[in-house]
Amino acid sequence: MKSPIILNGKAISEKIRNEISQELKKIDPNGSNPPTLATILVGNNPASETYVNMKVKACATVGMLSKYVRLPEETTTEQLLHEIRLLNENPQVHGILLQHPVPHQIDERLCFDAILPEKDVDGVTTSSFGRLSMGKEAYFPCTPYGMVLLLKEYGISVAGKHAVVVGRSPILGKPMAIMLTNLDATVTLCHSKTQNLKELVKQADIVVGAVGKPEFIKSDWIKDGAVLLDAGYNVGNVGDIEISVAKDKSSFYTPVPGGVGPMTIAVLILQTLYSYQKKFSPVLKST
Repeated sequence: MKSPIILNGKAISEKIRNEISQELKKIDPNGSNPPTLATILVGNNPASETYVNMKVKACATVGMLSKYVRLPEETTTEQLLHEIRLLNENPQVHGILLQHPVPHQIDERLCFDAILPEKDVDGVTTSSFGRLSMGKEAYFPCTPYGMVLLLKEYGISVAGKHAVVVGRSPILGKPMAIMLTNLDATVTLCHSKTQNLKELVKQADIVVGAVGKPEFIKSDWIKDGAVLLDAGYNVGNVGDIEISVAKDKSSFYTPVPGGVGPMTIAVLILQTLYSYQKKFSPVLKST
């Protein structure tokens, strides 16, 4: 069997950012009217603060502006909705990101859905999910779309392949299953109630780890030549797949870190550019 190939999300994300930067220089050579991404952080979650700072930095590297809205832990749903409305109404704001998770007293879904679809560059609204599921142009959830772009960059066709997605969150597992279906894969979506999970994973040509449990998917579940996409990031820099061993059985795999994570941020910036250009991400089609 050939040596496995690393799906280098860090390198591909840098390529995407460079392309965005070049496109912005064409559109706005003087940098007088750059795109703006607004990020809302509620509370004091250190991990969330780190993620937000990474996104702010990424904007700066391509020539975009960022607007950072910081709200206290005790913020109510109505107070958060008010901030979202202000950003919706601001013509200088092209994309809105509400950092997940929010404090327990907030109705997160209600707040996500308050974001205008044309500013939902993180792909978290019910409207965006519906458009994706119906095969329409939309802004897609960033992590799944980042994985799809990685597959495309490395010329990996999923048409006719059996993909097993482990995890069914509405912003990761479910949309990834839909994206792979739209690309003509045969998809099994697994979750905490799935029976015979090990046997299902063993059948997979493509395995997506999206369950949020460190090394939950064991190396002996992986069949030879499988493509491994690990969207997990857990304490100790480990993903959801036992990648340190499983990679040797794979044909392609994403490392943790340096695989899916950088692609997530690149897609966020890319979709902010699209919003600035008043267009959606293109419909997903198999090649």
